Amino acid sequence: MRVLVAIPVFNEDRYIVAVLDRVHRFASDVLVIDDGSTDATPDLLRDARPLAVIRHARNLGYGRSLIDAFAFAQGRRYDWVVTMDCDDQHEPDAIPRFVAEAQAGGCDIVSGSRYLQAMPDSDAPPVDRRRINATMTWLINESLGLSLTDAFCGFKAHRVASLRRLRLDVPGYAFPMQLWVQAAAAGLRVRELPVRLIYRDYSRQFGGSLDDAEIRLQHYLDVFNQELRRVGWTACNSERCSQIHATDF
Repeated sequence: MRVLVAIPVFNEDRYIVAVLDRVHRFASDVLVIDDGSTDATPDLLRDARPLAVIRHARNLGYGRSLIDAFAFAQGRRYDWVVTMDCDDQHEPDAIPRFVAEAQAGGCDIVSGSRYLQAMPDSDAPPVDRRRINATMTWLINESLGLSLTDAFCGFKAHRVASLRRLRLDVPGYAFPMQLWVQAAAAGLRVRELPVRLIYRDYSRQFGGSLDDAEIRLQHYLDVFNQELRRVGWTACNSERCSQIHATDF
């Protein structure tokens, strides 16, 4: 089974060298998608071989980086692609666990969950991020018939053949809203895998208006509804969305 580890990065010169060093202990095929970094990340990547790099001339978004990673994996006939972040919040040591779950069969997406079970030394998440995650995870489960505990964890393993059935084009942080709707519509099988909840830097921002938690939640709701309509399913009506929006998690 051929496995690619894909890591989207944007201005990660603080972590990139150490993270890649650890990733290479568990994976030989590594792809980095540099989403228009303006710090020292591009220079550090030039010395971090062996790995493949996709370089965006400007910042195109987290979702665009994942879409490019999936296309790379498909074009080079990988069987699975493991995606993980480069901000030291995903432990490379967990890569073999994702690969083992993929090899076990019976699923198309192995999705990391920071809330499936308590893990030793887990950190407390920022309150607004936990609230939005819980809100959208609940809505996804109610609308799609899934049983997720963490809709936003970027640590995942994806069966490449199954990705060919999806039409993904959301470029930003709302990408998971599209992924889950299309995965459900395509009948993809999902299994969660517990991972440790890690927050190294509580000052990290999304950028622009998405730094406002209420705007960010509404954006996720809008993309989720748009994708429901796209696959021909009933979108969440405004009253229900308002109730969800106000729910105290």
